[in-house]
This record gives sequence, C-alpha cells and structure tokens, in this order.
Amino acid sequence: MIIASLCNLILALVAAPLLAGIINKTKACFAGRSGPPVLQSYYDLLKLFRKGLVYSRTTTLVFQITPLICLGCALVAATLMPLGHADSLIHFPGDFILFAYFLGLMRFFTVSGALDTGSSFEGMGASREVTFSALAEPAFFICMGVLAVQTGHSSLSGLFREISGELWSHAGPAMVMSGVALFILLLAENCRIPVDDPNTHLELTMIHEVMVLDNSGPDLGFILYASALKMWLYGSLLIGILIPVSDIHPLLNTLLSTAALLVIAFLVGLVESCMARLKLLHVPQLLLGATALAILALVFALR
Repeated sequence: MIIASLCNLILALVAAPLLAGIINKTKACFAGRSGPPVLQSYYDLLKLFRKGLVYSRTTTLVFQITPLICLGCALVAATLMPLGHADSLIHFPGDFILFAYFLGLMRFFTVSGALDTGSSFEGMGASREVTFSALAEPAFFICMGVLAVQTGHSSLSGLFREISGELWSHAGPAMVMSGVALFILLLAENCRIPVDDPNTHLELTMIHEVMVLDNSGPDLGFILYASALKMWLYGSLLIGILIPVSDIHPLLNTLLSTAALLVIAFLVGLVESCMARLKLLHVPQLLLGATALAILALVFALR
C-alpha cells in the first residue's frame, strides 16, 4: 500500500538520527558513564542549522553543492528501501542497483568535495574512502545476488517479501553468511569501529570525518543527516533479511522493524564497546573477509 510505504519513509526521515543516539548511549553504559541524551543527534542538527556558512577561499562550487547532493542522494535511496516486508515507495526489478548507485553517487561527491578543498588531510581521507568502498561494494552485490537466487526476485521489495521461515529452513547457512557480511558492510559504510571511529579527533587516522572538516553550519548538518539516513537504510537492509516474517499487518510490520533497527543500533554500540579500531592495513582484510562470506553464501545458494 502506498500509504504504508509513505508512512515508513516518513518514519525513516524522522527517526534516522535516533540510531546514533542509541549507539552513543550504549557505549556510555558499557563504559560506566551516563553519556549524552539519546536525542543528542537532533540537538546537534538543530544547532548546526542555526549557524552560518563559512567557505574557504580555495574551494569552488563543487564543495558548496556537495552537502545538498549528498542529502538528495540519501533521500532518493530512502524511497527505494522497504522497511521490513512492506513495499518501498518506488520499486521495480533491479532497483537495488539504483539504490547502490545513489549511495555511490553520495560517496563520489563527498570525496570530490574533500578533494576540492586542497587539504592534504581531506585528500588522505578521500583516498582511504575510495579504496575501502571499492572492496565493500562487491560484497554488497554478491549478497544481493544470493537473495535474488533464493527468492527469485530482483527488487528489494520483492526480495524482502519472500523472506520467510520456510526460506530460512532450507537456506539458513546462506542467509546467515549474507547477514554477517551485510553487518560488516554496515560498519564499514557508516564509518564505525572497527573500520573507523566517528568520535576521533586525530586527522591522520580518520576516514569519513576528516573529509568534512571544512564543512560548517547547515552544510555540515546536511552531511550528518545524510549519514544518519544511510545508517538507517543499511539497517533496514539487514532486518529485511534477518526477520523471517511475511504477510503481517502493516502497523505490526513497522513496529517490529523499528524495534529491530533499535536492536541493530545496540549491537553496533556493543561492537564498538568491545573492539578497538583496526589498523588501516587490516581494514582491507576485514572487507575481503565479508566478500569471501558473500561468495560462500552464493555457493550454498547455487548448489
């Protein structure tokens, strides 16, 4: 139903920054601290939108339009991603390719904006981002291939609609390996520990955060909101695979999927509390491990 799909899209737009608050609260609890409020991400965004814009004299129009393009790409990708087993607002065969394209376009302009500043630190972060994304994207497409083989659909809505207990009963190993690979991609694509630390302040070790050092005010707010929405989308992708429930009431589907997203945010916080950030030389090994898991899942799916 279009109304249910539209409500799920509105929920994603409103609740996306909440995931970062849950992650930070989880990390604070494991560290024995009270930590910031769960709604701190909303406060930060409101504060940034009230500030003015500052542009370096070395930047061009590329840097200035990057935040709006990143936000637009994230919004279009959100219309393609279903929540649970409800159809997305826009769906058609092969729409996961367009979904990956818009996330890739978002990354491309983030990297272009970082390079446009002429900063050596931002150029270093852009180089790392491109390298790691080139290793992460094959795992994503292989996982989508696994789901397409198992369900017989090539659209995200069709894929998730066919995920059921019966499918899990005869394709459990392939589904588990695909889920683990996608969880690793969630950490990598959203620059979370063990790939990156969003709270670090050392430019030499940063990846995503160092690329937006020159952004300020509403521009920085747009980038942070787009990043929060990207986290929501990857979480929605993960729960669409892991929740083997179909043909349920749209309201129950929304509540169940939202609760599962909050659990995923808790798990991300748990991982960040129990693990240290990997050395940059070891990150490709982690991403190649995710690709290997996806390939193994494809072998199980094709046998």
